Amino acid sequence: MDEPFFARDAVTVAADLLGARLLVNGVGGIIVETEAYRRDDEASHSHRGPTRSNAAMFGAPARAYVYRSSGLHWCLNFVCETGSAVLIRALEPTEGLEAMGERRAGAAIRRLCAGPGNLCKALAVTGDMNGLSLLAPPFVLQPSSMAPVVASGVRIGISKAVDRPWRFAVTGSSYLSKPI
Repeated sequence: MDEPFFARDAVTVAADLLGARLLVNGVGGIIVETEAYRRDDEASHSHRGPTRSNAAMFGAPARAYVYRSSGLHWCLNFVCETGSAVLIRALEPTEGLEAMGERRAGAAIRRLCAGPGNLCKALAVTGDMNGLSLLAPPFVLQPSSMAPVVASGVRIGISKAVDRPWRFAVTGSSYLSKPI
């Protein structure tokens, strides 16, 4: 993957990321669930324009946008074209299972990276990674070796623009945060 892959519409990127391999400091797995957020989307952090907290969304594509949700959990997003990003909602854990298990207090493998907060905890993603390139350490991001069957549905945990089918998942995956 390269910067031009991300310098596209977030909805397209969100679907195309499914099946890609994501590692953070050698720990991670296969992306199985994403959500897209565009600048013209009322649910997006960028909708009202640039601020100090959402500045990464207005920077170069292929950067991490990491924020705290409800002051509790880190959430990892991949910046796409200006003001848009893809939230990484779930992974199928494949590498660093022991480290993820310790970070997630022994959660079942199926739940280790199910949900953006759980995923960030399992991969030790923090706000210190906000703005970092996804194309360099601590990140490793590799395209899928085969195109998965993709399902789409409405996004989760938002109160605006709730009807947009911009949540994408690998059909049949048992590692999703919630069924699609």
